[in-house]
Amino acid sequence: MDQPREPMILASDNRQAQNSRWEQLQPALVVTSSTVLVFTVCGINFAFGVWQELYESMSKTPNTPFTGATPAQIDLIGTLAIALMTAGAPFTTAWTKQYSPRAVVCSGSIIYAIALILASFSQSLWQFILTQGVLVGVGTCMTYMPPVTVAPTWFSQNRGLVMGIIMSGTGAGGVAWPLAFRSLIERVGFRNTLRITACIAFALNLTAGMFMRWPASQIARIQAEKTASSRSGPRNLFLIPVVDWRVARTRQFVAHALGAALQSAAYYTPVFFFSAFARTLGYSTTSSANFIAISNGANALSRVAIGYFADRMGRLNVLLATTFIAAVAVLALWLPATLAASQSTASTLFIVFSISYGIFASAYVSLFPASLVELFGVQHFVSVNGALYMIRGLATLLGTPIAGVLIRSNQAQSANPKRYTNTSIMVGILMAAATFAVLWTRFEAVFSMERSQIQRRKWII
Repeated sequence: MDQPREPMILASDNRQAQNSRWEQLQPALVVTSSTVLVFTVCGINFAFGVWQELYESMSKTPNTPFTGATPAQIDLIGTLAIALMTAGAPFTTAWTKQYSPRAVVCSGSIIYAIALILASFSQSLWQFILTQGVLVGVGTCMTYMPPVTVAPTWFSQNRGLVMGIIMSGTGAGGVAWPLAFRSLIERVGFRNTLRITACIAFALNLTAGMFMRWPASQIARIQAEKTASSRSGPRNLFLIPVVDWRVARTRQFVAHALGAALQSAAYYTPVFFFSAFARTLGYSTTSSANFIAISNGANALSRVAIGYFADRMGRLNVLLATTFIAAVAVLALWLPATLAASQSTASTLFIVFSISYGIFASAYVSLFPASLVELFGVQHFVSVNGALYMIRGLATLLGTPIAGVLIRSNQAQSANPKRYTNTSIMVGILMAAATFAVLWTRFEAVFSMERSQIQRRKWII
């Protein structure tokens, strides 16, 4: 009677062994899929400088969708895509808990691909603003926010390194996609380039999205929250997780929110105008696009190393140091490049700036989510993450357009680097202010820790 049961026992043991191996692989799969998602959607968005320069050149040609459009109007396409990437974070992070990270990413993959295909058929500026701007931003948010929300919950000791690896996808994508766009536009035209990009992005995003999931500990917490909540079903679709008031009213939350807003308002401006500024230094269209690749390549290589050191030296400590160096790079390199007497001096300063800015300014993006768990705890991470990313998105909507206005309001000729002087000053001041906000956050974190230790001692006594 016992013999027939042995194969069943063995089969059960094999299934358990396979499940165990799968669970061991799951963290690595989450990191890999997150990196692929960031490489695709963020890399494409960070390569918008190629499209901006193309569309601005088309604005001077009759019978194109951009004929007569101002650079500020064209800027709006990329600005909306970048801003909405994080402005919708509260909704997206809520959906990752209400449904699943996989469902949100796969839905975002479909929206992202449809947006690019619709853009390829657009015939006027407003249609590009709606498709390549708004819809791409929505699709990006739904494919970008789940990785940066889910991945940090899988790790503790090496969270900075992991987020550095994941966010290096932005830099790698920022190198690969501009080069691919240049080559494809020359060979098949910009409309077919958008269609090809849509197909590639859809395949990469959908495949990577299938491996996104919460860790078991987080799933248990989410299930408990759902059980405790009386609200469920489709009506909960547009309800967002509100940050606990006890957290939101703390000084360290206010300080971190201020730093997030200031850094985001400044961060994307140089990225958008790398190519255009290089043209004022005499570089060709092809060569000027290489500055985007140089900066993104530098941040791809540096984020992993910075994440590694952040885990050992303190994530807030490294966040403070890199934000400070980014501010110095803007004021000591880009600003002098706009005022340099000779073109060779300006070029040298700008090359150094492109590399240093790519290394240090981008560190904020990877260390930001890693620091939230450390500051506010895993139980508040999702709601705080969504709220602060929304603040970053709204700040982008202000910073980049203002920078564009400053460039175009300058009385210098369009081919003169001095047109960017006021913008470089604005970016430098915002980065410096963000540094002080991070310093404030660091002090508040120390004070909070000391207060907690004092309270524990009182409890013991």
